[in-house]
Amino acid sequence: MTPTEKLVALSRWIDAPNAHRDPEAQAWSRIAKVSEENGEVVAAFIGAIGQNPRKGVTHTREDVVEELLDVALTALAAVEHLRGHDGAALDLLDDKLDRVAARAGVVTDQPADAARAARPRPEGAA
Repeated sequence: MTPTEKLVALSRWIDAPNAHRDPEAQAWSRIAKVSEENGEVVAAFIGAIGQNPRKGVTHTREDVVEELLDVALTALAAVEHLRGHDGAALDLLDDKLDRVAARAGVVTDQPADAARAARPRPEGAA
């Protein structure tokens, strides 16, 4: 499976047990989950630097990185949910990265259009 196919499958898997819920409630829960994951990043970082003297150091930098990746994955899966699982989240991320890099004056090796064209698309994706 390609990364896009995995992301779409994961987002659909998350949606499946909630299909009976109101669509707005589904969207709220997906967006709120991003905030919850963000809180886990903060907790891991507090643990990594030993900010709480009662607990001391309870996490590593790798724990913080894993939590940050959870935030990114949760956000991308929420994008897939909001777009009807069209397989566009990673392309949208490429586009966003290009815009931010251009605004920052960073030179990229390859425009997102070329990278996107080279990436395999899931079956049925636009």
